[in-house]
Amino acid sequence: MWQFLVRFILRNRIQILIFIGVVTAFMAYEGSQIKMSYEMARMLPKDDSITIEYEEFKKQFGQDGSVIFVAVQDPDLFTLEHFNDWYDLSYDVLEMNGVKEVLSVARIYKLTRNDSLKKFDFKSIVPEKPTRQQTVDSVKQTVYNLQLYDGRLFNKETNVSMMMITLTKEILNSKARIQLIKNLKNRVDQFGEKHAIDVKYSGLPYIRTVTSKKIQDELLLFVLLSLLITSILLFVLFRSGRAVLLAMIVVVIAVIWVLGSIVLFGYKVSILTGILPPLLIVIAVENSIFLLNKYLSEFREHGNKVKALSRMISRIGNANLLTNATTAAGFAAFAITSNEMLVEFGIIASINIFVAYLLTLFLLPILFSFFPVPKPQHMRHLEKSLISRIIEKIIYIVQNQRNAIYIITIVFFAGGIIGITQLKTTGNIVDDISKKDKLYKDMIFLEQNFNGVMPLEITVDTRKKRGILKTSFLRKLDQLQDTLATYPEFSKPISVVEVVKSAKQAFYRGNPDMYSLPNNQEKNFILSYVPNLDSHNKTSILNAFVDSSLSKTRVSIQMANIGTNDIERIITDLKPKVNDIFPPDDYEVGMTGTSVVFLMGTNYLVKNLFMSLGLAVIIITILMALIFSSARMIFISLIPNIIPQVLTAGMMGFFDIPIKPSTILIFSIALGISVDNTIHYLSRYRLHLKHSNWNVKESILAALKETGYSMVYSAIILFFGFLIFTLSTFGGTEALGYLVSFTLVVALFSNMFVLPSLLLTLDKKLLTKSFKEPHIEVFDEEEDIETDELVVEELDHKKEDTYKKI
Repeated sequence: MWQFLVRFILRNRIQILIFIGVVTAFMAYEGSQIKMSYEMARMLPKDDSITIEYEEFKKQFGQDGSVIFVAVQDPDLFTLEHFNDWYDLSYDVLEMNGVKEVLSVARIYKLTRNDSLKKFDFKSIVPEKPTRQQTVDSVKQTVYNLQLYDGRLFNKETNVSMMMITLTKEILNSKARIQLIKNLKNRVDQFGEKHAIDVKYSGLPYIRTVTSKKIQDELLLFVLLSLLITSILLFVLFRSGRAVLLAMIVVVIAVIWVLGSIVLFGYKVSILTGILPPLLIVIAVENSIFLLNKYLSEFREHGNKVKALSRMISRIGNANLLTNATTAAGFAAFAITSNEMLVEFGIIASINIFVAYLLTLFLLPILFSFFPVPKPQHMRHLEKSLISRIIEKIIYIVQNQRNAIYIITIVFFAGGIIGITQLKTTGNIVDDISKKDKLYKDMIFLEQNFNGVMPLEITVDTRKKRGILKTSFLRKLDQLQDTLATYPEFSKPISVVEVVKSAKQAFYRGNPDMYSLPNNQEKNFILSYVPNLDSHNKTSILNAFVDSSLSKTRVSIQMANIGTNDIERIITDLKPKVNDIFPPDDYEVGMTGTSVVFLMGTNYLVKNLFMSLGLAVIIITILMALIFSSARMIFISLIPNIIPQVLTAGMMGFFDIPIKPSTILIFSIALGISVDNTIHYLSRYRLHLKHSNWNVKESILAALKETGYSMVYSAIILFFGFLIFTLSTFGGTEALGYLVSFTLVVALFSNMFVLPSLLLTLDKKLLTKSFKEPHIEVFDEEEDIETDELVVEELDHKKEDTYKKI
């Protein structure tokens, strides 16, 4: 097969270039249509009970998590100038396209008793902009007397006031949300700048929008940084501008194909798919390094350009096929998670890893065939360079100090195991935002003043028509809210209880002392003033909290940005208390909302990611079995790849980096990439065994010397390639940079020290018949293409090289 492929590539260079050029142009067009994802990532499957309950809630009560919170700490807010500016701001925001409602102390409502019509009127407290300070003082007194808003819209103790901005359903999951948030922020910041106030922004729509914009900005930044860093490193390592240029051409084409494939599959750019372009740059460059080193080492050995190109294709192409297969397996394992975002990530990554492999395999030999033969300075790194001296030192240590290698490895491995015992599993809704970021600081500010901004909903089904209007039920619901108030992670709840209490206060002409639940006699009078109580047309004030049959109601809470462990603790502690208030035989109580769905989804996702990691290990083991056949050799080949995984997990435990969706996927990625060096080394080792009449020691050291350059070079590229992710403002992406870089460095040491040492120690015990006769031959020396049949004639450096037939 490889003889055919060599001939096909080198004889059809122009046709292949035209084909790749046409497809690249098509992919570039498709990639130009790429869109960002503006929806909350679905963590749970559609048929999961938590998802079903949440979807049912949205059908009955509408979308939660649609409010943007704008907060100011202004002791002078109730002075005429400040208040009027806040008033103007409220109505300016309301006029923006995509804003459904605005609630602030300058645009606030109250129930007023209308005896002539025997009903409550829902009136604005500030019907027009005040012209006198006395009017503002009156508004302040009225607002502060309304306990419904105290602790929910303003905090009297800290002089913090909020503006709650509800967005329309149509704008929530659309690109137009970005422009709306931009316009909103520009207008609100004008207020802040005028009065020297640091305005705070939070709420899920705002957090999601800012996050999406950061992803978009970082995507471009990381692509440019990856190209820059890999170009510099390639030039430093190979001392050849030509090698850098040709490798970068291949890399840029690979990135274009990645973006195009995302669009072709109907996907959008998320926080995960956003890292694929720079990730593919690193992987494509790694492929290029092995091909370039083989080409240069072959040419240095015999000076035959065509023979060097043919062996570059057949030998490294064969090995790279298997190494890319293992890398793709690490990503493809995400497809079993049932999580849309990870499935998309796994599919696009695994496909494009093979695409990058094919592009490097076809383009690099073709492009190099058009250029003159390498010059001596391009091959100096293969002689007495710093890398060669390092490899010679490693060979000496492997030969003479294997016991020290084993002792150091065991000590670090034991440390890793200890660190693993300290690992924690958790996840927050706003988990990957840096704590130094204003977005995170603003959220904490709102938590300190209002206990949180994350939506949480509790539903109570009385199973009886008009059951929620019974005094006994209202008192039970009030008791539930008192119970919820004991948890510092929750804000003040709001439900039909607050509506009824406010109605009683309004019935008694706004007396703040009357803000309480009515008795049976009062309830009948008060509820008679509530308009359209039995209406199904959603005009009643109660309709925001009850269903059409008045049998089911909701309690809305804003929750702090707590983790999965905290929410599980709260649910476990809260459940028996809720059951005491609402016996399960008579009532059905549920906890839902965006926060619950996300946090429960995080636990589900972590479990699935462990399964995907296990699947990746199995797939990679099967691939290794096809290559090496021998069970002993498979076991040996896994050791240098398990060590980095254990040490990385241990480091996470020691540095208190929890297991969560953004960190658990690191292991599958790192495993798929780190095993490449093992395959390259053991494949060369077996080839040298054949040539040395099965002399184990000679073959081990020769293989280490030959592959050492590429292993070190690719490790350097990969290390710095992943290290750029540490510049991310997202904690998960930042952790990806640190942890994968660390894992790959450990993998390099494992493959260069531990693996050769084990082979030397075990010696001929590993040389079973099955190892000598594998199912898949990575390097077949006997199938060299006849290079005298294929000759490159260099007519002119400025003209295209042409092939003489054959």
